Amino acid sequence: MKTQRVGSAAQRVQVRVPATSANLGAGYDSFGLALDLCDEVSATLHPEPIDPREAVRVRGEGEGQLPTDTSHLIHRVAGEVMASRGLDAAARLSLECRNRIPQSRGMGSSAAAVVAGITVADSLLQGCGLGELGAAARLAWATKFEGHPDNAAPALFGGVTISFIDSHRAPQSVSIPVHEDVSTVLIVPAERLDTAVARSLIPTTVPHADAAANSAVAGLFVHAIGNDPALLFEATVDRLHQNYRRPAMARSLERVDALRSAGLAAVISGAGPTVAVLGDQEDLFEQVVTVLSGDTAQFLPVGISQAGVEATALSVGPRA
Repeated sequence: MKTQRVGSAAQRVQVRVPATSANLGAGYDSFGLALDLCDEVSATLHPEPIDPREAVRVRGEGEGQLPTDTSHLIHRVAGEVMASRGLDAAARLSLECRNRIPQSRGMGSSAAAVVAGITVADSLLQGCGLGELGAAARLAWATKFEGHPDNAAPALFGGVTISFIDSHRAPQSVSIPVHEDVSTVLIVPAERLDTAVARSLIPTTVPHADAAANSAVAGLFVHAIGNDPALLFEATVDRLHQNYRRPAMARSLERVDALRSAGLAAVISGAGPTVAVLGDQEDLFEQVVTVLSGDTAQFLPVGISQAGVEATALSVGPRA
């Protein structure tokens, strides 16, 4: 595809993208939930190339650890997506990132970065008159970078999503209703866990009885999350992935065991080691704190983000 250089004036956009919790018990590699805890990215498309070594600024989570040159994930994603539509602009793109999502904790930080990059590219493409990507293309791009859509879909679309690969091998996602009384509490430990390590512990086959049980529970979850939150405890039982991962996150699964023994719908968030608790109890946070009294992890009461990623065009000013 022929590339082009569009526009002589700077463009600027701000993107806000939520953390996510995937799996939610029985919905392994399918269910995802958007959380009201967001990273923010301010992107500027400059008239002329900038120093590639200083293309990205990071504040908050990952500051001093994440790359600040054009190898940064958000920058790479945005550059590739723009180039695919003929906009040769990566050398003129700078990013200012304010990160609030804990990284390598099973809260979708990498999916948030990928979705942020796609949204930056989509917004700048539209600003240059090169059209909109559309929902299907954005999900396809996110799946390409992430490998699977379970975290990317809720980050894109908000709420609770069910993701799958259709008969044409294309990623798809549907959104399901969330009962207004459902809230979430996260137990975020200091330790990190690489997703590849967690996935490596999943066996290639599982007993038929476990697969059948998870299928029934996954169906129940769809009803519980939207219509009857009192069933969330039964609707978050998992037999496919969590216990297989116990060697990599023993303390997190001890937390899950303790919380579930107290009747709370606790699950491992994504690949872990964060624990997510779902419920409609007004005192859900107090119950969690009581059960895990003395635990040194961080306890976060977090709402459900219904909006998904958001982009806002900004007025252009000098880069400080």
